[in-house]
Amino acid sequence: MAAVPIWARLRRGASSVPVSFLIYLLLMWGLVEVALKGAEAMGYNWQWYRVPKYFFSAGPEGITLGEIPWGLVGTITLSTLAFVLALGIGLLIALMRLSDLIIGRAVARVFLEIVRNMPLLVLLYVFYYVFGPIFGLDRYTASVLCLAVFHGALISEIFRGGINAVAKGQWEAANSIGMTTPQIYRYIILPQSIKFMLPPMTGEVVNMIKSSAIVSVIAVVELTTVGRNIISDTYLSFEIWFTIAAVYMAVTMLISIFASYLERRYAVQD
Repeated sequence: MAAVPIWARLRRGASSVPVSFLIYLLLMWGLVEVALKGAEAMGYNWQWYRVPKYFFSAGPEGITLGEIPWGLVGTITLSTLAFVLALGIGLLIALMRLSDLIIGRAVARVFLEIVRNMPLLVLLYVFYYVFGPIFGLDRYTASVLCLAVFHGALISEIFRGGINAVAKGQWEAANSIGMTTPQIYRYIILPQSIKFMLPPMTGEVVNMIKSSAIVSVIAVVELTTVGRNIISDTYLSFEIWFTIAAVYMAVTMLISIFASYLERRYAVQD
């Protein structure tokens, strides 16, 4: 039996779960250490004891949730609404690009080129300051539509890639038994394309959660806006931003873990 090269054993060891977790902890420790050294050089006075009350407070009436949990609820609500709408937009644009209609393909291409080449902040300003007065959109509706349109353009490519990944023989078999195009998509193509779309779609969910922070520039109430308001009242810049970052990371990690579970479940079914 041939000996395993030393570089192969090192690579295998470095890719193991314990080693990966250790590397992650070392990186996090390094980042925290740099932040602490920087704050120490600035003469910053840490006041972590003031942070818990922004999560909850206990009083005669029981436990009351603080600003940060309510901000997280706002972020999740905003992201969920925008993502559901983005799924519809993305599917529509993907079907238009895959259709035989020249006009449909042209409209989808123009939409994608405009949205993908425009910074999200600029797009938000367009929806709020331009479309808002014209169509009577409030800041919350403008934020949901902006996020939905921006991520809908990205999701459309995920849909298109997943649909194209399904074997052409599936189309031919469905056509041979007289199924219509909508029936083929609904019962044959889209169910089979889920396993191809799940990993990148998870990335879009995480990106949606993170992108929602940009609506703080127009004062929509969500996690980042709450953090900015707390800092303006308390000047606890380091403590609050570290806390907000940790909350975002916890949410996105939970989403990633759930998506990994779904991927394994689909793999078992296959």
